[in-house]
Amino acid sequence: MADDIVRITASTLSSGGVYALVALGIAVLYSILRLVNFAHGELMVIGAYAMSVLSVSGVPFVVVAIAAPLAAMATALVLERLVFRPARGAPDTTLLLMSFTVSVILQNVLLFSFGGTPREIDFPGWMESSFSVGTAQVAWLDVATFGTVVVVLIALTLVLHRTVIGIALRAAAEDFEATRLMGIRANRVVVAAFAVSGAVAGIAAVFWFAKAGVIGPNEGTAPLLSGFIAAIIGGLGTLTGAVLGGFLLAFVEALFQTFLSGTYLPYANAFVFLVVIAVLLVRPGGLLNRDVVRV
Repeated sequence: MADDIVRITASTLSSGGVYALVALGIAVLYSILRLVNFAHGELMVIGAYAMSVLSVSGVPFVVVAIAAPLAAMATALVLERLVFRPARGAPDTTLLLMSFTVSVILQNVLLFSFGGTPREIDFPGWMESSFSVGTAQVAWLDVATFGTVVVVLIALTLVLHRTVIGIALRAAAEDFEATRLMGIRANRVVVAAFAVSGAVAGIAAVFWFAKAGVIGPNEGTAPLLSGFIAAIIGGLGTLTGAVLGGFLLAFVEALFQTFLSGTYLPYANAFVFLVVIAVLLVRPGGLLNRDVVRV
């Protein structure tokens, strides 16, 4: 029983951390633009391809890890300028369809550029090693994931509360039109939101794809789905809810994967979604039903 608790805790902190990062990137854009960016998963894939290209070339891993958020952020900024800025002010449904279209286009661009064969990402050996807690094994990757999430959350909190652009982001999330009337440039706020969302997507990509070690052009759907579910559970539009939803989703997954017998184990995800539906039946707007960014 003690070993099960250790495994559940490690899995919750690791997977929950990645889910929280993905959900954070989704929540930042939604809180300001009411845009659910279905291309968010492709931003992660682009970050992973940047890691693959550099890692197989012998570049130090520190540079490889930094390249992922930079590549994802640069792509997000390009999408904001070329796709979403001209459509600003369009109905929410239009923006939703545009983000879905961008996702499909990016998948095909990646397929054309890198082919359909999965590419390897060389990660340092310590990310595959583990240590013992009793008779249970805990991966150092799980520890690194949780530690990174804590650092990112602290940094994001400081940015939102201690910098001019961060305060502008929070104000725009609460009332975008009022923020513009106060003299804050709309373009600056929106660009900052896309930059933060892209950078967080790249950081999440490092840890999401570290577990697989390979990347393909269509690998963005799974993290997008998990992050979107986490954001919905916590309440879209609140960063705290995104984090809470990520860890709760990971905890429920870990419980079912640990305690379901071999016969029912293939249906673990179905049981997870039943729990998600039950949560949303009780709290349709999410656990933290607020429509503003709060940390």
